[in-house]
This record gives sequence, structure tokens and C-alpha cells, in this order.
Amino acid sequence: MEKAKLWGGRFTQSTDSFTDHFHSSISFDSRMYREDITGSMAHAAMLGRQGIIPAEDAELIIKTLGEILADIENGSVSFDEKAEDIHMNIETILISRIGDVGKRLHTGRSRNDQVALDTRMYAKKEIAAVKQLVKDLIAGLNSLAAEHTETILPGYTHLQRAQPVTLAHHLLAYVEMFKRDYERLSDAYKRTDVMPLGSGALATTTYDLDRYSVAEELGFAAITLNSMDGVSDRDFCIELVSALSILMMHLSRFCEEIILWSSHEFHFIELSDAYSTGSSIMPQKKNPDMAELIRGKCGRVYGHLVGLLTTMKGLPLAYNKDMQEDKEALFDAVDTVKMCLPVFTNMLATMTVKPDAMLAAAKGGFTNATDAADWLVKQGVPFRDAHAIIGRLVLYCIEHNTNLDDLSLEEYRAVSPVFDESVYAAINVKQCAQARKVVGGPAKEATERAIAANQAYLEKL
Repeated sequence: MEKAKLWGGRFTQSTDSFTDHFHSSISFDSRMYREDITGSMAHAAMLGRQGIIPAEDAELIIKTLGEILADIENGSVSFDEKAEDIHMNIETILISRIGDVGKRLHTGRSRNDQVALDTRMYAKKEIAAVKQLVKDLIAGLNSLAAEHTETILPGYTHLQRAQPVTLAHHLLAYVEMFKRDYERLSDAYKRTDVMPLGSGALATTTYDLDRYSVAEELGFAAITLNSMDGVSDRDFCIELVSALSILMMHLSRFCEEIILWSSHEFHFIELSDAYSTGSSIMPQKKNPDMAELIRGKCGRVYGHLVGLLTTMKGLPLAYNKDMQEDKEALFDAVDTVKMCLPVFTNMLATMTVKPDAMLAAAKGGFTNATDAADWLVKQGVPFRDAHAIIGRLVLYCIEHNTNLDDLSLEEYRAVSPVFDESVYAAINVKQCAQARKVVGGPAKEATERAIAANQAYLEKL
């Protein structure tokens, strides 16, 4: 005869075997075994302190839960799909070892507040892990930027060459993005760091629980203040996956540039063989597959965000079984980001920068046209007139297959008599980048200030 479910008292018929499989979440929520056991230990300790269960029973439960944890970690425990989830599996194992005493553990709680607790504990742990990986990436980018404060490359708008910048400036743009990601993760942590245990199924309990002591023991900053919200809130999951989606978007944007830069058409960088692959048919190929995979996995994380939002959008208060669908989305989003970040960080650290190719590209495409116009403005020409004059010169260059640097002074003066020899220094692409010393700009001294500020930021984290 099939072993009775722990909740099966009012049932006269066993669940269908396929229903057991459909209903079960142990295949994926088993990863929360440590959180489940740690939460149960704190709950049992509180029950004992409050006199809700005998102190000796609480001590035996805690001791046995510790043994179960050790057995899980050494591989000597097998979970049962018929026990449905990690919570019922742990409780079933506990009862099998200490009998009726183990049945006291669930006093004053429900799986509804238990799973909310476990998920929050898991999310807190993973937020901390992802934050460290983001911090490592920021540090790596900042160090790489420090090596390239004088490396000139074209900046782009609309993927058209626009103005010369430094590679440091380009890299530091991503540092700012990843700093925001770090802050979003920190902010999400605050709203995750709230303990729901004690909410019960939805309406708390008649037992005299000390929720604050449990929260303190488990390292939570606060407790939930409404039991219906405590068991039905998954905003913290959505917020975390949202932050991860934005982080993946930033990685994907950078990967797009890495893919372009490593192409023969750009040849700004060469990726390490360790972060590239070849073709099964074309011997010459060196493909940026790691960057392409990260770019592709961005959509995977987006999908989990949309899935979570859609799952939650129509649920009445309080708990509904639909919410079991939060786990796989959360777990896979976290796993994906934790896999992508170190690969991306190491891919950047091992790539070879091609400064000559970058400089050659910066010298083409009239990236110094704005500086030529600014030179005219400094000679007293209104900006709109200066813009039109340089526009005519650019058209002249296109028609004659040349560029602004190579025009003679006579050709300049044929368009405007204001030009003199000093225009050539002003439109040198290195000077164009290094003259932009405004805070946030590409000049060496501006980027060095930013690098120092970023280092101070990292030291405070």
C-alpha cells in the first residue's frame, strides 16, 4: 500500500501516479535543502523557547535536522517524488528517524510560509554571489581602462563613425552600467531581506510565535507585516530577475561590440583562443562563440522575467499553486547569469587590443568634423555657420576621395577665409579625444579621474 501523504487525512483515495509527477517540485526545489533545514532549525528552536513544544523535543529535532543536512551533503539521502517537495521530503525523513517527535516540527507554520522563507533565503544568498561577480567585472574593466587612456578609436552613433574617443572612455561607459546593476541588486536585496515565517497558510496562527527571534537567528533585517502578503508575495523574485535581465542586457550589448570588433572588418581586438571556437568545415575561422552565447542567453533570462510576471498577474490572495512556477524561472535566471559573468570577465581580460587598427579607423569617417566646426566657432564663426562650412568640406572630401586632414590650406580657404594653419592641430584625432577634458569625457585626465573614482567605489563595497 502506498504510504499516506502527510496531508492526506481528509482524503479517501490516493493521487494518480502521473498527478504525483505533475504536482511534484522536488526535481528542482531540492537545491533549497540547506535553506529549508536551516529555517526549520530556527523554527524548532523558537517553538522550544516559547514552550509550544517540549524543549527536549526541539533539541532532538534540531540535532536530527543537522544529521540529515550532513547526510544530504555526503550523498546518502535520496529524495522521493511522492513527497512532492523539499519541505515534505525533509519532514518525512525527520519523522522516519525520530517518529512522533518529528511530527511536532510543523507546529505553527505552513508550507506556504515555509517555501516563502526558503526562497527568500536562497535569493539573498544568490544576490550576494552575483554581486561579487559584478564587482569582479567592474574591477577588471577599470583595470583594462587604466591601460588604454591614450588608445584612440572611433566612437559611434547609429553604428556610424561619429567622434574619436579613447578605449578607456568606451570601457568606462560599461563600468557605469555595471555599477548600476550592482546597485539594483543591492536594492533588491533590501526587499528580499524580510522574513515571512509565522504567516502560516495565510492568517498566522493561534500559537505564541516569536517571529522576531527567528528573523534574527536567520539573519533577516525585518519581518513581513501582513500574513496574506507574506505568503503570496513574489515581488522579490520578479525584482531580482528584472535586475538580472538588465544586467544581461548590458552584457549582451558589450558582446555585440566584441563580436563586431573581433571581425575582419573591424579587427580592433583578437579574442584569446581559450574563448573562441573554430568551424567544422572552414579551417580559417575563429568564431566569438562565447560572446554570441552570452548575447543569446540574454533572451533566456528575459523569458523568465516575462514568465514570472505572467504567472503572478491574475492570482487572487493568498497562496496559489501557480506560484510553484517561480522556482525554475528564478533558479535558471540566477544560474545563467552566474555562468555568463565569469566567462565574460575572463574573455575581456585575455583579449588582445589592436591600437593601430583602432587609430586608423578613428582617422576615417570624418570623426574630426565636429572639432573642425568647433575650431571655427572659436574663431568667432556662429556654430550653425560653422556646421554648414564643415558640411561642405566633408562633401568636397567625399567627391575627391580624401579627408579633412589631407586638404590643403587653399582648399580650406576656398570654402571659408577664416581657416589658418592651426586648424590641422585641432583636427588631429588624438588631440580631438584628449582635448575633451570635461568630467565624463574621453581625455586621459578625465578618464584617470573616473578610474580613480571607480577604484574608491570598489573599495567601499
